[in-house]
Amino acid sequence: MSAILRAAGLVFLLLAPGLGSGQGVPAGDARAVRAVIEAQLAAFRRDDAARAFSYAAPGIRDSFGTPEKFMAMVREQYAVVYRPRSVSFEEPLIVGEDLIQPVRMTDGYGHAWMAIYPMAKQPDGHWRINGCHLARLPARET
Repeated sequence: MSAILRAAGLVFLLLAPGLGSGQGVPAGDARAVRAVIEAQLAAFRRDDAARAFSYAAPGIRDSFGTPEKFMAMVREQYAVVYRPRSVSFEEPLIVGEDLIQPVRMTDGYGHAWMAIYPMAKQPDGHWRINGCHLARLPARET
């Protein structure tokens, strides 16, 4: 399944009534996941490529190789994540065996987005970002 279809499916699940309640996500994991995403967003704001890259899961880091390549990709393909005007965390949820953190964002033009962050718990117990799938929401925020 393509990443776009997967993201669209996840957005549907999140927006469907009664779904996305976050049941089964321990409070400590929910706090840790949010902290990692917030730290990466803060690193993007400071243009700190090395720090932003450090929050990515090993497979993501391997695929880009350097913090500079990673940051260039985020700037070009994930502008709303690179410079969100607003950020609002939804409740995390378990989809299959994956912990997913949905985050509503607004870009500089006022367009609403849902960023879906699959998270990967590392052997040392730390959470890392294992991708980000964006879906434009039909509503326009102001």
